[in-house]
Amino acid sequence: MDLGLKDRVYVVTGATRGLGHAAARELVADGAKVVVTGRDEKRAADVAAELGPNAVGVGVDNTDPAAPERLIAAARERFGGFDGILVSVGGPPAGFVADNTDEHWQAAFESVFLGAVRLARAAAAELGDGGVIGFVLSASVYEPIPGLTISNGLRPGLAGFAKSLADELGPRGIRVVGLLPSRIDTDRVRELDTMSADPEATRAEHESRIPLRRYGTPEEFGRVAAFLMSPAASYLTGIMVPVDGGMRHGF
Repeated sequence: MDLGLKDRVYVVTGATRGLGHAAARELVADGAKVVVTGRDEKRAADVAAELGPNAVGVGVDNTDPAAPERLIAAARERFGGFDGILVSVGGPPAGFVADNTDEHWQAAFESVFLGAVRLARAAAAELGDGGVIGFVLSASVYEPIPGLTISNGLRPGLAGFAKSLADELGPRGIRVVGLLPSRIDTDRVRELDTMSADPEATRAEHESRIPLRRYGTPEEFGRVAAFLMSPAASYLTGIMVPVDGGMRHGF
């Protein structure tokens, strides 16, 4: 199936590792051109070099108010266009209610929520018919995850923002989509598992609750992201797509 990604130009934030990297890799593999971002300039450049000539790395922090303008300008200057953005950001610190200070909440709000809102607003102002804005969120949008209180508080709000944005931008032909990963085998998920007394038992317990009985691979997540960002998904907007092996039990 041709996804129609050849020569399309995307910005993918948080793309030096984890889910953002998996999405960027699949987009490039299907012919897209991608601006990959991360906080570390050298790491972003190295990742882009690994992806090949259709990728460029930019060191930027999503909390920087100047980040959106800089990233869109990089897409236009390097590749001559801008067709969409996939906003991915590392998960906020784990912890229960009593563990998280005001400082933890404020830092996570700036990174996970407000940074994403700024990026989406800027993209909306620059995109035309056929443009797309994607958000990498979390299964916590629908079901709170024990020990991830900050994520449980912020991710559903960002999903609500995405839905509002989809309603507003739809008449202009701009789509807005969200991805809801659960147990994808990334460094972040492995790190969360190691916080338990018995990481192997914790993983086995999670796998037992997944109908497919295993964690997903980054490649599986990346392929879903590439499809949703592509012209092949041209009639999909305002949706939140679980990428979880069936772990969510609701419809």
